[in-house]
Amino acid sequence: MEDSGNHGLGLFLGIYGFMCCFGFVIYVYMSYCLMKIGQKCGVENAWMAWIPVINIWVMCQAARKEWWWMLLCFIPFINIIAFCVLWMGIAENRGKPSWVGLLILVPIANLILPGYLAFSD
Repeated sequence: MEDSGNHGLGLFLGIYGFMCCFGFVIYVYMSYCLMKIGQKCGVENAWMAWIPVINIWVMCQAARKEWWWMLLCFIPFINIIAFCVLWMGIAENRGKPSWVGLLILVPIANLILPGYLAFSD
């Protein structure tokens, strides 16, 4: 008789491995897009987009916001509004309408938005 517990563990590890790989790919994509956005917006150290938490500083500079906006990104519920305002500022700084930044709230569109802002003219 087979041990079904091992099958469950294998399934769990397979799904966990897939999710880790998927998360890593999304991280690389978002970091690269944010670095390109930073470069196009004139951020001095755009490479900091690759460092977790510090990448919020790159967003603040690209959106032309003060340093304390970074602190707002760590307050629950307020952070949703703060990130929306930052993405709206980034969109404006890239020459797009500010409402484009609100697409960060829409699933799937929030994956397309950074690429659009990073690679469009």
